[in-house]
Amino acid sequence: MYSEHGKPYYSDAGMMPQEKLAEPRTRENRMSFGIPAERHFRESRILLVPHDAGILAEQGHKVYMQRGAGDGARFTDEDYAAHGVTLVDSAEEIYKADIILKVMPPDLDEVAMMKNRQILFSTLNYNDRNKPYYLALMQKKITAFCLESIRDDDGSYPVIRAMSEIAGNACIYLASRYLSDPQMGQSRMLGGFSGIDPVEIVILGAGTVAEYATRSALGMGAHVRIFDTSIRKIRRLQSLLHERVYTSLLTTEALSSALQYADVVICSMYSHDRITPCILTEDMVKTMKKGSVLLDISIDRGACSETSHVTTHESPVYETYGVIHYCVPNLLSRFANTASNALSNYFYQFFKDATEAGGMDIMLQRSFGLRNAAYIYHGVLTKKSISQKNNIPYKDIHLLISSMSQ
Repeated sequence: MYSEHGKPYYSDAGMMPQEKLAEPRTRENRMSFGIPAERHFRESRILLVPHDAGILAEQGHKVYMQRGAGDGARFTDEDYAAHGVTLVDSAEEIYKADIILKVMPPDLDEVAMMKNRQILFSTLNYNDRNKPYYLALMQKKITAFCLESIRDDDGSYPVIRAMSEIAGNACIYLASRYLSDPQMGQSRMLGGFSGIDPVEIVILGAGTVAEYATRSALGMGAHVRIFDTSIRKIRRLQSLLHERVYTSLLTTEALSSALQYADVVICSMYSHDRITPCILTEDMVKTMKKGSVLLDISIDRGACSETSHVTTHESPVYETYGVIHYCVPNLLSRFANTASNALSNYFYQFFKDATEAGGMDIMLQRSFGLRNAAYIYHGVLTKKSISQKNNIPYKDIHLLISSMSQ
């Protein structure tokens, strides 16, 4: 007789009541979650909102949150406490939990607070982390997951898609704000009106950001041009929009021509484990209209324009050659409440499924998409791209999971 994990029960266990067999597994699936306050880059998002954290608490899990962690997303400590979340004063107390939930990756000081064999969920800019960071996690035998790399069974990236949907709409909102600025911008509304030429928007990249930015822009009456290096992505986007828009393969000639008439340029090129290519040269930017707006939302993975450099929410824009540049790397923190709700919608269900599956290790065995997000597994580096960049040995995650499950 075999258990659901494929391991034989002892003969005497086979005679036990089912309640006795289920009891150890039930206890084993109780997890504790730690939500620390974010420290860097004015990050305000949070992975679990009060309602969803409360449901996990009702199911027998422990959810700990550092006081003030939800303030930036407009969720108060009282909101969390009312839903059964345990509030603590210090990050050290948070890092005693089994699973740490962060938006930004922990710094080395935070890694030092972590306990051995902990599980970490956070974003990870592969190009922004260095060798000491990975070695510190490996030394503590951490299992670490990159939120952006989690995949669904259909091959899509649910976290990236949720954030990109919001980012696409946010780009049009911000473009409208700065284009209409009477001092820096063109003092124009982002829309189409009878007898008035529509605003011209150029979008680099044909992914989810482009999809939602285009939907929003078309709804306001703007004219949109989309460029990408992949004809497959362009065809996919055309199919999703159910509306004919101007699209083109990204070539220097085609882009240079479009930039001369552009009022707004949105740089949304994205690569999962590589630096975003620099598409716009300084000479190209010089040809753009005075008071036009360039939003480089790829800035956290490398600037898409030679004239782009990182800005902050306190000082989000600057002018170069008369073009307004918006280059804030954590754009979605400006819309932290909306973004947090979108993240929580996914992660509440994810951890509910993990509990029903029998825990994170079982979830890893069953889910190829989750294995794709693991870059350290029980202290072993599992990403080839990180290995090559930092000269750290790695092992294939699928082979590791297979060997440990036997």
